[in-house]
Amino acid sequence: MTGFSSEVEIAVIGAGSAGIAAARRLIEGGRHSVLVLEARDRVGGRVHTIAPTGFALDRGAEWLHSADRNPLSPIAQELGFSVHRRPPEWTSRLRRSGETVEAEADWLATREAQARARHRAAAEPEDRTLASVLPAGGRWNALLDATSTWANGAELDRVSVKDYVRYEDSGTNWRLHEGYGRLFERLAEGLPLALSTPVLRIDHGGRLIRLDTAQGTLTAARIIVTVPTTILADEVIRFDPPLPDKLAAASGLPLGVDDKLFIGLSGPVDGVGHDEFLVGSTRRRETMSYQVRPLDRPAIYCFFGGRFAAAMEREGEAAIFAFATDELANLLGSDIRRRVSLLAATAWLGDPWSRGSYSYGRPGSAGARAVLAAPVDGRLFFAGEATSPDFFSTAHGAFLSGIAAAEAALASLARA
Repeated sequence: MTGFSSEVEIAVIGAGSAGIAAARRLIEGGRHSVLVLEARDRVGGRVHTIAPTGFALDRGAEWLHSADRNPLSPIAQELGFSVHRRPPEWTSRLRRSGETVEAEADWLATREAQARARHRAAAEPEDRTLASVLPAGGRWNALLDATSTWANGAELDRVSVKDYVRYEDSGTNWRLHEGYGRLFERLAEGLPLALSTPVLRIDHGGRLIRLDTAQGTLTAARIIVTVPTTILADEVIRFDPPLPDKLAAASGLPLGVDDKLFIGLSGPVDGVGHDEFLVGSTRRRETMSYQVRPLDRPAIYCFFGGRFAAAMEREGEAAIFAFATDELANLLGSDIRRRVSLLAATAWLGDPWSRGSYSYGRPGSAGARAVLAAPVDGRLFFAGEATSPDFFSTAHGAFLSGIAAAEAALASLARA
């Protein structure tokens, strides 16, 4: 390991939200023999900000969800980040997307009825899919499916109702003008980092844990694994001896697919103000959600998920842009075509170090998060958004899990 000791007290695998949180807590706890191993050439993982046009674009996590309870909210403010507190108008986007006020009210009532039905179904002994509680032939079933692809990265027929209802959300959502990814870049400053260093094999059969990486080998007394479930399930990192319970849990918590398309916009849009939300179609699952002039910027942010996003990734950026332009022209008039331009697009399914966006529970896997989070032999600890029992799929859920894993590792060392 060029530039680093070949033996450390604690190795952290992954420099995303969980890994950064874990490393910071370990160092705060007095452990200075710490090394963070990151496969990418940057920190942040699925929280990544770019600025190709002079303003921040969050390729991955964007929102401080449950911002009034989110530990990253006060941290961002203490570090001088500008917090955008305007609440997203997700519940009123249908009336701006060709539906009547009455239809939007019916949609909101249907959503509330679905929430009640999901909680009733979750209380039953057998786990089942979110799709199983849809009303037969319901007017809003396609839009419910589309919103599931945005929220879960997967359609209703793939998602466990028991796992889904455990997610907690206060309803307060903020953003950072400088970008969420920039916050994690700041939080990673000063940490002992080995970038471009994927871990290939973890041998935990001896007194010390041996980690074989693309840059060499090191040993550690304790490790904290924070990689996405897809990396575990696909055995990109091989454990020796094997950990079949972890593999099964990771397989039950796959990463859904959510992608973004960023479009440049010239001039005002008649009838649409700043930071307004639209939906491309209320009658099909294969559609996008749009933010027009988010944070008062000359842009449109497009969001889409599930099987549709996976198919769009295969088609490529030009096809994604063409689809979005067609939907926007239908919503805003054909003149919009000459005023939009492609800025950037994501392809998280095709990213080799994430292979998706964030975790959802398959039916029958409602207990998998606890299994994934459980330590092994008091020496191997696990963190990441998928291990969070109630804030899964979020950066702050990952952050809190990293702190918890670090504290467990510190306690383990104290007992040794």
